[in-house]
Amino acid sequence: MSTGEHRDTLPAELDAAGYVGVTTFPDPGRRKWVGAMWLVVAAIAGVILATHPIDGVLINRGLVPFAVGAALVGAYHFIAGRGLKLREADALVIASKEVGFPIGHASAQLGFRGLLSRPTWRILVYSADNPPTKRGMVLIDGADGVVLGQYVEDNPEDPSIWAGAS
Repeated sequence: MSTGEHRDTLPAELDAAGYVGVTTFPDPGRRKWVGAMWLVVAAIAGVILATHPIDGVLINRGLVPFAVGAALVGAYHFIAGRGLKLREADALVIASKEVGFPIGHASAQLGFRGLLSRPTWRILVYSADNPPTKRGMVLIDGADGVVLGQYVEDNPEDPSIWAGAS
């Protein structure tokens, strides 16, 4: 690379190639802070509207829809900021009980469902035998630990295709 050429690189703390360990998902309850900030901004706009005439250049009728919109966005963030009470390790334990076979490899993904963004764990599991003979997917509510659904099947992948790959 020449001195005049620039390439984007990840900072060392974001480079996942050398990371070994458990990943901790951030709590979606942090949305309440954002919601509170929007509500404070809406309140400030409301105070400005109540204490100043609205026929000026900087303070005009456009501030009314802004204040209403900011209040609605803040209320939504505050309502949708449901805390994550079930961590990934707990969700994996629930998934292992649900599928009915010993788990080998597993993967946890945090997703959100519904208009109020309810946190939901999607746990993909493979059986502990080598090669895995079963696989499954379990959906678990992250707020209260209720199993929303599960699917288990025989692993349709042919392990003989991996025999030459080493």
